[in-house]
Amino acid sequence: MTRAALRDALLAAGLALAGASVLSLWLSRPAQGQTNPLARGRELYVVGCSSCHGANGEGVTTSDDKRRGPSLQNAGEAAAFYELSTGRMPLSNSGEQPQRKRAAYDAEETAALTAYVGSLGNGPKLPKVDIAHTDLATGGELFRANCAPCHSASGAGGALSYGRAAPSLGAATPEEVGAAVRSGPSEMPTFGPDVLTPSEVNNIAAYVQYLRAPEDPGGLPIGRIGPVPEGFVAWFFGAGALLLIVFWIGTRVSTRRESS
Repeated sequence: MTRAALRDALLAAGLALAGASVLSLWLSRPAQGQTNPLARGRELYVVGCSSCHGANGEGVTTSDDKRRGPSLQNAGEAAAFYELSTGRMPLSNSGEQPQRKRAAYDAEETAALTAYVGSLGNGPKLPKVDIAHTDLATGGELFRANCAPCHSASGAGGALSYGRAAPSLGAATPEEVGAAVRSGPSEMPTFGPDVLTPSEVNNIAAYVQYLRAPEDPGGLPIGRIGPVPEGFVAWFFGAGALLLIVFWIGTRVSTRRESS
């Protein structure tokens, strides 16, 4: 074999090996849109959450023994989804009460972070909420028994102790309602499957959606601010109308007497 032929053979072998390596890398890479959600969630967590919740979700305590961020090791998917989808996390100030705002992450990023936080322990899973076939009457009963004491009968929210407040449910999605029921954010208690079954959670979520535009067969809703304030409104206008009628009758009687 001549030197030229040997050179060409080596070159061909090298090109073949390089092509095989490139093909192997291409085949082993994740397909588009099929990245590992846990790995992606870990990346997002390290950048946006670890400064308050710790590198591994163990929580962070400052030098003066104040808790900057609680542990997430048993928070679960439900808690992560609720806080992220409602924009309550991340917080700009760890001392403030989380408020609903525009979410910082899109749906794909939220799903990745939810999966990662769920992998940190044995917290509540994100429930699958389906309101297609539900019972509004049952949902209303369950809502008034378990939710109305804090969120009010109309879902408008209400004041709690220590300067806290139960948020309005006017913008809550069915998935957020289910996640809140299972995780118990802030002062809200946790309702496990032994307290509220999946079908009952579906009924409550459907009723919360109904509260956005409920029927008002009794007349004007007056902002749906509750029976006590509505009673004051009724007394104010009713008593005022009665006083006007009495005044009008009195003036007519006086006029007749003067004319006679």
